[in-house]
Amino acid sequence: MKKCIFCKLDQHSIVFSSSFFHAIRDSFPVSHLHTLVIPKRHVETYFDLNEDETTDLAGVLKKARDQILELDNSVKAFNIGINAGEESGQTIFHCHIHLIPRRKDDVEDPRGGVRGVIPSKQKY
Repeated sequence: MKKCIFCKLDQHSIVFSSSFFHAIRDSFPVSHLHTLVIPKRHVETYFDLNEDETTDLAGVLKKARDQILELDNSVKAFNIGINAGEESGQTIFHCHIHLIPRRKDDVEDPRGGVRGVIPSKQKY
């Protein structure tokens, strides 16, 4: 845990906090205002969160969404993503939830959304 970048966040990068989470902007954003919701407690995946944390998470995601909508009225939708385990693409083994703002025409055809993690399965 000593090398975990999410256990030692720069306080200036924190957009807001709750009892159990910090929200920051992603350093490598998929879109403008891409936000990460990160538990304060070091846990590897979403499935390691306790009941109090998962309950708080719903409110934190809504607050982050509302904040993004206030900052940018071109945002029309969101993708919420969680990588849980190396085979899913997780590279930082401290749970974090991606809240990715989406705008009209940001891609040619958004159908399939998160199914695009396996490109051949996105369109059905």
